[in-house]
Amino acid sequence: MDAHDGEEDDFEPEEPDEFDDEEDVEDEDDLFGVTSDARTICHLCGGAGFIANPTAAVISGTPRTVDNGRECPHCNGARKFPGLVPPV
Repeated sequence: MDAHDGEEDDFEPEEPDEFDDEEDVEDEDDLFGVTSDARTICHLCGGAGFIANPTAAVISGTPRTVDNGRECPHCNGARKFPGLVPPV
């Protein structure tokens, strides 16, 4: 005897999603996406927009190093440069 005898499945196949015919819109925040314009990711921060800035601090009586980061001085936080920029 099968464990599923007498039971009906509640499975209903999903209807396929209808795709919208929208124009391809470039997302300004999509750093690693493909775009029609050439651009270069910042060589110093690697596209993060900030670099490490370790600072000595005393937290709860214990000396520690805290890294809050600071804005990248090469790209000024923009994370990328327009066009092709070779590393210097």
